[in-house]
Amino acid sequence: MRSERYIPYLLVLPSVIFLLFLFAWPLVEALLLSIRGSEGWTLEHFQRMAADLYFKDALKYTVLLAVVVVPLQVILALCMAMLLGGISRGRDLFLYVWTIPLGISDLAAGIAWLAIFTERGYLNSFLQALGLIHEPRLWLSYETPAMLFLAVVAAEVWRATAIVFVILVAGLQLIPKEYSEAAEVFGATPWRRFWRVTLPLLMPSLQVALILRTILALEVFAVVVALGGRNLPVLAGEAYFWYNAYQNPGVAAAYSVLILGISVLATLLYLRLMRPRQEVVA
Repeated sequence: MRSERYIPYLLVLPSVIFLLFLFAWPLVEALLLSIRGSEGWTLEHFQRMAADLYFKDALKYTVLLAVVVVPLQVILALCMAMLLGGISRGRDLFLYVWTIPLGISDLAAGIAWLAIFTERGYLNSFLQALGLIHEPRLWLSYETPAMLFLAVVAAEVWRATAIVFVILVAGLQLIPKEYSEAAEVFGATPWRRFWRVTLPLLMPSLQVALILRTILALEVFAVVVALGGRNLPVLAGEAYFWYNAYQNPGVAAAYSVLILGISVLATLLYLRLMRPRQEVVA
């Protein structure tokens, strides 16, 4: 009996070792790298980061992408999950088709969308065929930051909405149908059943989806580099450039610590604002 008490700890041990060596240790290393200089502890790397020419734009575009992309993905994924729940025939086909982007890497997704927005891409060909433009236009240059931003938003929504969709579909499967059926018996409309029954019970899944997608949106890199290079600077991209192009790991680590700080703040905000209400938990 006494040996059985340790079985759960032994089962958890591989995960703990994995997290310590592949997440906690690199995290500590990055933090130490960002505050350690040639003469001891210093904030020089953070000061150089703040004085960097691209820092303000990188911070602005990273936060803006997260603010725009994440709500769009959650709303779209929620609509898709609810539609899937109402389909009786061909449900598996829709599920597989909508989750195809999950198997595509960030860089491949960026290159695929680059084929649409380049000077000789599908968008210019389509607009010329309709007679809306007479010659190809540059959509992804530094002179068109708004269009470049929208292209990244479109690519990110297309690529990563499937992650939110899968989480919400799994969450909907956990909600007993008896609750909705009972509300229907009492005359609740479909919208009222969704708003008063389904959505509150789906809140834990929404919380997980929002935390996961916000963290990943703050780390966006490959899609942005593929579509616009440094014409649309983001924090993860600046960390890459400082590490590889400028050979300065300290400033690169400062950028990574900043991303970590914003991610932790966003996670705490979601945990605070989306706590399940007592009546829902009960």
